[in-house]
Amino acid sequence: MRIKSEDIIHDPKKIEKELGEFLNKKFGPNVKIVTPSALPQKEATLDTGQSRGKEELIDFDLKPAELIAYLDQYIVKQHQAKSVLATKICTHFNRIRHSQTSKDGQSRLAGIIKSNILMLGPTGIGKTYIIKLIAQKIGVPFVKADATKFSETGYVGGDVEDLIRDLVKEANDDIELAECGIVYIDEIDKIAASPNVIGAQVSRTGVQRALLKPMEETDVDLKVPHDPVSMMQELESYQRTGKRSKRTVNTANILFIVSGAFSNLTEVIKRRVSKQTIGFGSHINTALKEMDYLKQAKAEDLVEFGFESEFIGRLPVRCVLDSLEEDDLYQILKMPNNPVILSKRLDFAAYGISIVFTDDAFRVLAQRAYRENTGARGLVSVVEEALLIFEEKLPSSILDRFIVTAEVVENPKKTLDDLLSQKNETRWNHLYEQARNDFKAYISRYIKDNWKIFSIRHGLTLSQLRCQMVADYFCTHILEIEDAVKQVKKFHDSVKEIEVEISKSYDLNINFEEDAVDFLIEQFSTHDATVDEILTKIYDDYYDGFNLLREKTGKNRFFLSKHSLTEPETYLNDLIRKEIQ
Repeated sequence: MRIKSEDIIHDPKKIEKELGEFLNKKFGPNVKIVTPSALPQKEATLDTGQSRGKEELIDFDLKPAELIAYLDQYIVKQHQAKSVLATKICTHFNRIRHSQTSKDGQSRLAGIIKSNILMLGPTGIGKTYIIKLIAQKIGVPFVKADATKFSETGYVGGDVEDLIRDLVKEANDDIELAECGIVYIDEIDKIAASPNVIGAQVSRTGVQRALLKPMEETDVDLKVPHDPVSMMQELESYQRTGKRSKRTVNTANILFIVSGAFSNLTEVIKRRVSKQTIGFGSHINTALKEMDYLKQAKAEDLVEFGFESEFIGRLPVRCVLDSLEEDDLYQILKMPNNPVILSKRLDFAAYGISIVFTDDAFRVLAQRAYRENTGARGLVSVVEEALLIFEEKLPSSILDRFIVTAEVVENPKKTLDDLLSQKNETRWNHLYEQARNDFKAYISRYIKDNWKIFSIRHGLTLSQLRCQMVADYFCTHILEIEDAVKQVKKFHDSVKEIEVEISKSYDLNINFEEDAVDFLIEQFSTHDATVDEILTKIYDDYYDGFNLLREKTGKNRFFLSKHSLTEPETYLNDLIRKEIQ
């Protein structure tokens, strides 16, 4: 059955008829479309995809330096790539925000070039990870796809447009928000046309051409041609509203980021560089590493590699990510927000087991991952391989703590037997406590080194004591550093809420001094105290004394220090004696 696009728009009754025939053939006579007896007679056009008001759609004021500082919490090395990505992405979204509120027509300037980005670098170095972090931080819709998906079935322009439709789904059907999203396509080097190959070229160049318009500016119809589900949604919408919906997404502000390993591109660059160094007076370069050649990539190299010149022209920004050395892998494992270690902490916590790693264990794991030559991705496999036997056996034991040392990684069976036998329980407990303290000290130093960033970002003054509170909370809960800071800030806000509640309920003006605020934060964090429990204790300990002072002296404002909270009777006796005298 073939349904023409003009039928979809102009004749809802015909849609209903043809859908009925389709469902009858597909599912038999038992499936029918149930419709109202009469369709609305008034016909109007609802253009939900084109309404762009002057209101600000995205609340974005992030500066490049702020985004780089955020990425530094998660990404090791890659200084140049973080700089390029943070700068161009921040500029892109700040420009969108500026144009949305502009009164001088800047948003309608012709010939504006979009800063689509091409990322080059070996597999496993975190290309996808860094883009996910950025999308999460700036809070815009984000979709990811592999270019190989498009090359499997030849000319697949419809599939390319599906990326835009997926972006609308990620935006919870908010078209205008989706028009400010990010589309990320990985393995883009797989759609380059290979020289001297016949057959696959039409598919690959076809995908490149299908991407040209969306990467620049075009309108993508959210309705999928010849899709029964789309037709049924169109019919349902017409029956409900009596209006034809014309839902399209404009891609002018959608940022496209593509990446690939480009493992064979270095050969193209080498040929160009070698030609330039032939002749008298030429400078002969010493042997360069593969990554050094990749950093010299030009548009002509990418065209020779197999890309259409128009396609490369749509990607004006290029950045090369560095390969990872053994020490880089070690630093990744040490990072507080490293998802590999956080994941293992969560795996063992699911069985009630607290796990901690030593520095020498990280060294051994980094060495093994480096030998696998798969970048940061190799860390996952070596950690899983080293700890699998413990993850299998320890949940059935009585152990509730587990320390991963170099000995554990290198001799898993022997150390497992030793742990389960509990012959050296004292030794293992000592090692665990020492590693736990070292871990807390490292996290505390990390927070102190970045206290200014966290303080500004979360509106919380991080004193030395509060840095330690964040470190303690992070080490006893499985979460990222940012979330630990947020939780301490939440406890701080709860203390301020207690001051307000006391004033409202007891008509007393109580102010907690800084050391008292920290003491109460500690009660929330370490002892799981609740606001109601603290309010009750303050009422029981202080209300009668403060009420007496108010009657005798008319004073209604009191300051509570940490000493006041820990020694309420002594504090009140001294205060009453002082005020009444």
